[in-house]
Amino acid sequence: MKVHVDQEKCQGHNRCYALAPELFDVDDYGTAKEIGDGTVAPELADKARLAVANCPEFAITITED
Repeated sequence: MKVHVDQEKCQGHNRCYALAPELFDVDDYGTAKEIGDGTVAPELADKARLAVANCPEFAITITED
């Protein structure tokens, strides 16, 4: 599983970072990005799904390997 943040859609609410700081980081402008290549460890899968569900801009997607 991988997460990806669409930089064009992200408005900097940072809910993903608040819910899953292991998976997301924010830049100086508050725009979120996935950490590394976005790979989600199995034990963080629920947090990834929670971040997707809580993004008001629908900027986060999950792809299954």
